[in-house]
Amino acid sequence: MQYYELDKEEQELLDSVDNDEWKSVFNKDEKKRLAAYAASSLNRKRNVNIRLSERDLQKLKAKAAEKGIPYQTLLASVLHQYSSSK
Repeated sequence: MQYYELDKEEQELLDSVDNDEWKSVFNKDEKKRLAAYAASSLNRKRNVNIRLSERDLQKLKAKAAEKGIPYQTLLASVLHQYSSSK
């Protein structure tokens, strides 16, 4: 079931892939370069602004102090754990 419209060029590319017209080429240097691009894009950090109640922020800071880490690090860790769980 197709949920999108392909233009002429996209359809030609899809047809060429379906017809096995594409061949894999091993290029060690290219593979390393592309792997480095992928790794750097996955590790990129972004700033996010979030509004928290003063009470929640104080609790986060207290938990972070107990663990001996900055509260931003604790918050990032909690969000990572939540987003990684299934």
